[in-house]
Amino acid sequence: MTDTPPSQPNDPQGSGWGQQPGQGQPGYGQQPGQPGYGQQPGYGAPQAPQPLRPEDEKLWATLIHVGGILLSFVAPLVGYLVLKDRGPFVREHSRVALNFQITMVIAYVIGGATSFLGIGVLITLAAAIVVIVFGIIAALAANRGEYYKYPLSIEFIKA
Repeated sequence: MTDTPPSQPNDPQGSGWGQQPGQGQPGYGQQPGQPGYGQQPGYGAPQAPQPLRPEDEKLWATLIHVGGILLSFVAPLVGYLVLKDRGPFVREHSRVALNFQITMVIAYVIGGATSFLGIGVLITLAAAIVVIVFGIIAALAANRGEYYKYPLSIEFIKA
């Protein structure tokens, strides 16, 4: 009795090498009639993002505001780019958080540039306090399911 597979018409040596799973015999662990590797239906086709549930939108909006306190503009930027198409609530919260954090980065830069005058230290300290206080207020509003508009924020990104 022989352990070699029968040769295929496109396999002149009868070795079975060079065969893609899904062609001829099923591949290892593959059931007959299933598409082989690289032949999944719809593979590579862009899919529309699935909308978030309301409680998930509230959670992500809250995390974006808290992330703004800890990571400056990075958390709102990532949240805006990744979640803006997942729901209107999280889109608006990530947009206003990003605008506020960019405004505060500008305040930090101005504070750093004028620190040799002494007033820059006060500007930087005030900006840090404003980020913490308004970030907490915004996170609480998002957790309650309310929209929030930061004061002292320049609108860089419009709706």
